[in-house]
Amino acid sequence: MPTRVLVVEDDDRIRSVLRLALEDEGYAVTEAVAAEEALRSLSATSPDLIIVDLMLGDMDGFTCIREIRRSSDVPIIIVSARVDTHDIVAGLEAGADDYVTKPFQIKEITARLRALRRRLRGPSDAEAPADIVLDSDPDARLVLSPARGTLRRAGQDLHLTLTEFRLLSELATPPGRVLSRQVLLESVWQHGFFGDQRIVDVHIRRLRTKIERDPATPRLVVTVRGLGYRLDPA
Repeated sequence: MPTRVLVVEDDDRIRSVLRLALEDEGYAVTEAVAAEEALRSLSATSPDLIIVDLMLGDMDGFTCIREIRRSSDVPIIIVSARVDTHDIVAGLEAGADDYVTKPFQIKEITARLRALRRRLRGPSDAEAPADIVLDSDPDARLVLSPARGTLRRAGQDLHLTLTEFRLLSELATPPGRVLSRQVLLESVWQHGFFGDQRIVDVHIRRLRTKIERDPATPRLVVTVRGLGYRLDPA
């Protein structure tokens, strides 16, 4: 079955170019010209990947992404003419996995989609490490299972986006290593990311809100000043 991509773009020319290029790559493409249409398509078609513009007519892309994140962890790539760092960070904090600025090369979009597809498949059982206990507190036991693609606290699933899960898994295998932003970009995003390395910081902040008991005082994912990040199981 081909990978399903939902393209949310109100510019007819750009949307058509993306559809033709992605279909040439073997993707099954669904188009939406507005956010409300995209949200309906999300339920009807269950896409594997989403490409969304930030400047939509009925609802801005930030709101659209937040609405998607209410019900889905599907990977999202923003494609936008807005190049200000504030907009990029805001898009990632809304829940996007990646950000591509216009004008763009089609090969850049397809390369990033291929990277996301590899991340969707994940490691084989033989490659994936065993379960990792991140927090051993009996009342808040936190267990990462890379082979099953799950993170559970006290027996209940915690919902992470694909990028958040990959980022946590990279930090956890094995824990205790200091990983720089550049290393995390190369291992988690798996393509030549040409944007601001603070993309890592944004996803770390989002990850902390989900796994730390007190995100303002993180104990699991700690910052090593001037070097990067380290995972310290409790």
